[in-house]
Amino acid sequence: MKVLRSRADIHGAVGEELGPTEWLPITQDRVDAFAEVTGDHQWIHVDTERAAAGPFGNTVAHGYLTLALIPMLATELVTYETGGARLNYGLNKVRFPRPLPVGSRIRGRAVILEITDVPAGTQVVTRFTIEIEGVDKPACVAEAVTLLRG
Repeated sequence: MKVLRSRADIHGAVGEELGPTEWLPITQDRVDAFAEVTGDHQWIHVDTERAAAGPFGNTVAHGYLTLALIPMLATELVTYETGGARLNYGLNKVRFPRPLPVGSRIRGRAVILEITDVPAGTQVVTRFTIEIEGVDKPACVAEAVTLLRG
């Protein structure tokens, strides 16, 4: 894990690949729990019988579930010890190039793309790539914007 303690540390990390994380299994229980929380019960995610005969041959994780796992995976990649709060400021771009089958394992990688001073603090743009074990295309690629306060 990369520990960044100052603005200079963050600048020094721009362009450096961070990771990968450990492998994380994607279980049907996790997908079902996400469906409950979000109300998204589309059959490709939760109906194992119907999904087996569907376009992916299996249930697949919600794209937003994959995206929502980024903060957890990020804790294995980078931490900011800059003295202030770290806030999720948003996303610049998100793509889901490949469906994520239940039963797969994923891991994350990241690259800090840029750092910008703004009136509220420092914005850090990081590209996260969520890989599926044994698959050439990632499940998710997202540019996350983090606001470092203080």
